[in-house]
Amino acid sequence: MASQVPSGVPVDREQIFGMAQQEMEYRVDLFNKLTQTCFDKCVERKYKEADLNVGENSCIDRCVAKYWQVTGIVGQMLGSNRSPLG
Repeated sequence: MASQVPSGVPVDREQIFGMAQQEMEYRVDLFNKLTQTCFDKCVERKYKEADLNVGENSCIDRCVAKYWQVTGIVGQMLGSNRSPLG
């Protein structure tokens, strides 16, 4: 049985699950890249304490906020460049 996406194009269940799986893989990859990037940028290599210090916490907060902001901007730019057919 086919359902319809907002564009009105019929899509079967396998396509829907495939798109959902692709989206999940994208989000996991994005999270892993964000984690690695901010860790590399903000956490000292010489671990002196088990917890993050104030400077590391602040750096990570700013890094994550900027990463998400840039990801949103890029997503909007890519979304606005799509053709009306898909």
